Amino acid sequence: MLHMKNLSKVYRTHMIETHALRGFEIHVKQGEFVTVTGPSGSGKTTFLNIAGLLENFTGGEYLLDGVNVTGMDDNARTRLRNEKLGFIFQGFNLIPDLNLFDNVDVPLRYRGLPAKERKERIEDALAQVGLASRMKHYPAELSGGQQQRVAIARALAGSPRLLLADEPTGNLDTQMARSVMELLEEINARGTTILMVTHDPELALRSQRNVHIIDGQVSDLVRKTPSLVVEHDNVKTNLHIA
Repeated sequence: MLHMKNLSKVYRTHMIETHALRGFEIHVKQGEFVTVTGPSGSGKTTFLNIAGLLENFTGGEYLLDGVNVTGMDDNARTRLRNEKLGFIFQGFNLIPDLNLFDNVDVPLRYRGLPAKERKERIEDALAQVGLASRMKHYPAELSGGQQQRVAIARALAGSPRLLLADEPTGNLDTQMARSVMELLEEINARGTTILMVTHDPELALRSQRNVHIIDGQVSDLVRKTPSLVVEHDNVKTNLHIA
């Protein structure tokens, strides 16, 4: 699903060079739930921006769902981002003057989808996050946890192959954070690949795998939950657990 090899990102000014990522390598398989941790300034945000096709990289290779994005122009990156990716941010980024239905509708309108298809996608996405009965409410009428669920619905409505979440529980209290995490786990169980940046060690422990980043490099890859897919000589076998 996501494969970065020997990736580098250098920020240059007329006086200094800053290496945000160097020799960065990661492989996220379809259906995984991977958390990304690391201290401030370690390169987590740069990595997530590159993964989300929001920022270019300096060197190396990046394949997204089998597509090599190296050298893509802005239009091609935008199309690929709209087709493959969904985003959830720490700030809910909801439009206060629009109700929930219309908030979820905004990116779908941008994609030029017909009205009937948009309506079906919006109603399905809000149902998935448990807010189908509140689609005519406004963001100010919801709790923080409910607003984040709307943000998740907005991402889900685009049917993303990969969901990128940047500190999605950062603005929530502990109980609401756990509720949002449970929702993400349910979404992942239905087949969506999730890559989540978090500072919360409890949430990191709940994912299948934790990627730790220090000084722009992957320092450790720890699988928390065994994969349900075993690969033998490029042949995948599903494990059935009673």
